[in-house]
Amino acid sequence: MTITTLSSRELNHDVSSAKKAAQDGPVVITDRGKPSHVLMTYDEFCRLSGKRRRLTQALAMPGLSDIEFDPARVEITPRGVDLS
Repeated sequence: MTITTLSSRELNHDVSSAKKAAQDGPVVITDRGKPSHVLMTYDEFCRLSGKRRRLTQALAMPGLSDIEFDPARVEITPRGVDLS
């Protein structure tokens, strides 16, 4: 993830390049040299804001096939019941 910093003047002169930079990571917009706003994609905003997604969307996320998942098998044994 790349963080890009632009002044508000730079943003006003070239919004399209700021939008392109937001595809790679957040764009920090400064006002008089101090960070004042952050530009990000809507998908990233939804992810950070905790918006719920459907299971099919979550399973289709890129990079999930690279994760190795091999949980240990659990054996469930029944307990004896005392009916006296």
